[in-house]
Amino acid sequence: MGNENREAVIDEMLRTATTVAVVGISNKTERASGHIANYLAKHGYRVVPVNPMLSEVVVDGKVLTCYPTLEAAQAGVAVDIEASGKIDLVDVFRASDAVPAIVDDVIRLHIPYLWLQDGVQHDEAIRRAEAAGVKCIQNDCIFREHAARA
Repeated sequence: MGNENREAVIDEMLRTATTVAVVGISNKTERASGHIANYLAKHGYRVVPVNPMLSEVVVDGKVLTCYPTLEAAQAGVAVDIEASGKIDLVDVFRASDAVPAIVDDVIRLHIPYLWLQDGVQHDEAIRRAEAAGVKCIQNDCIFREHAARA
């Protein structure tokens, strides 16, 4: 993706997404996933935690249900009548080898945006996601990109 198009995709994601699933969120306060989930929540995004090892996590001072899978998270969001009823963006804090399975879920669940954080990259899976119409950013920090535009 060319840099100009990449910037346009980032702008679109940050402007139009309202509900963000944070895959691989940690309950350890020193981890980037927690810091970024809190930042997103403070900036108006609805954060949906996803980590099969946790049942709940605190984000922006609120105890949130932590879903074991993206599918469970999407089902949980769908019944919440106060929100949009769908996940708009998946923000991934997992090892790169976990990305293909996440891409499978994103495509199956018709989630329009996928963001892979710093150090997370899988070109083949991203090509597959983009071919299915998912707009993707990889190996970049959503916090850094959002803060640069604020």
